[in-house]
Amino acid sequence: MAKKTIIVEQTGSRIRQNKKQHATLTGLGLTKMHQRRELEDTPSVRGMVASIPHLVQIVEDKS
Repeated sequence: MAKKTIIVEQTGSRIRQNKKQHATLTGLGLTKMHQRRELEDTPSVRGMVASIPHLVQIVEDKS
């Protein structure tokens, strides 16, 4: 059975953001603007994305 995944893109700059937001971006594996990562769709990943909505967006929801 295939795991559900989501594609997350960094849309905002990490410059002038606090350390917690830097750490969240690093935890998601995002280091540059417009970079995309395919991540497993888990509650922890969804929570990380929800905590920085001004910096990232979910591009695609794969099943």
